[in-house]
Amino acid sequence: MKTESGINTRALVLDILLEMEKGQEYGSLLLKNVLDKYDYLESRDKAFIKRLTEGMTERRIQLDYVLGRFSKTPPAKCKPLIRNLLRMGAYQILFMDNVPDSAACNEAVKLAEKRHFQQLKGFVNGVLRSLSREKEKLVWPDKEKEPVLWLSVMYSMPEWIVRMWLADYGPETTEKILAGLLEPRPVTIRLAERLTEEERKELLARLEECGASPAAHPYLPYAYMLQKSDGVASLPGFAQGMFAVQDVSSMLVAECALDAAQKTDFLLDICAAPGGKAVHAAERLAGRGRVEARDISESKTGLILENARRMGLSNLEIKVRDATVPDEKMKGAADVVLADLPCSGLGVIGRKADIKYRVTPESLQEVAALQRRILTNAAEYVKPGGTLVYSTCTINKEENERQAAWFADNFPFSLRSLDGGLPEALKDKESKAGMCQLLPGIHKTDGFFIAAFVREG
Repeated sequence: MKTESGINTRALVLDILLEMEKGQEYGSLLLKNVLDKYDYLESRDKAFIKRLTEGMTERRIQLDYVLGRFSKTPPAKCKPLIRNLLRMGAYQILFMDNVPDSAACNEAVKLAEKRHFQQLKGFVNGVLRSLSREKEKLVWPDKEKEPVLWLSVMYSMPEWIVRMWLADYGPETTEKILAGLLEPRPVTIRLAERLTEEERKELLARLEECGASPAAHPYLPYAYMLQKSDGVASLPGFAQGMFAVQDVSSMLVAECALDAAQKTDFLLDICAAPGGKAVHAAERLAGRGRVEARDISESKTGLILENARRMGLSNLEIKVRDATVPDEKMKGAADVVLADLPCSGLGVIGRKADIKYRVTPESLQEVAALQRRILTNAAEYVKPGGTLVYSTCTINKEENERQAAWFADNFPFSLRSLDGGLPEALKDKESKAGMCQLLPGIHKTDGFFIAAFVREG
């Protein structure tokens, strides 16, 4: 499909997918770069690029299973370009009702020829046309006989992750998680603390007028879900710092940290980029308390600075600092330490689908070891009687509950209730005991883990 300016949108998608296979950049960043570069395209063309790129990434395992039924050569054995052309065509045939099957087939064949694979254009054409004819008669794995394979194929999740979640959560919850990760993800905004009630109403009315359709989130009174997710930076109020883009799970982490903080306290966020939680905390502390936000590089702290300036903060200090390196000067200095640490990211697969193809069992062990190194340092920065809040954007128990148990067993800290920072809907015996696991498909957030500890003495 060519745009009015002569740009082949499918060719752009193909290039994104080929670059994604190299594993150097996340698909979400590659997609953003392309949409920024071709910002002059019509909104429908940009929507097509976004839908096709994200959909193919999300459904890759399912697409490969289907394609394997119509080809003697499985997708994994095909040349990368041919593999992605087949996936692109299959996704349009199976999931995009507004695209004629003939167009999906023909455009894939044209791209194969244009990219110097003339000898394989017949193969591409044959596989996709066979799928088009037989798509109503597809045979799927047997759910009763092969439950792991069925879940893997139907929800497009690697089998080893399915097995891990089945062991940790059981079949019913696992299927809810898998289904939740495939649901559309709304953009969530947090209204600035400084807004008066009148200003809030006026902002929401302006967002409604421009088609963003803000809907109140059930967990927090200042959180709203936007139905229009593209071009948030151009929405009224964004440039003026009247709202921040932030998932509710991240807001809840900040709430749990703020529950332990007094107005004059010092809060240290040791892995802060892009700065949502630190900015949230600094706003709430209202210029009396102080927040220091750290991260490992200037590119990361630059993101924090950008958000802090836009929100008009004066009580947020930003520093480049490697959290794995001990900071002797910070020993016992912080009333609250927020440790939102690097993790496997399994809780945000719904937003970054290629995470599930990049993570490995070995990488889970590596990131758990990294978390322990950082937590060992973070423990030293908390004053006696102070609080450490640990969080991740994963649903892997090795990085979450088991990590929290390890920390409590090895350092002079005990778990403290999270209930003061959580809405009623999330309060239970686990939160009272100091831990909260948010799950996609069950809670109205990304997958996130929160634990709070108080330092003894």
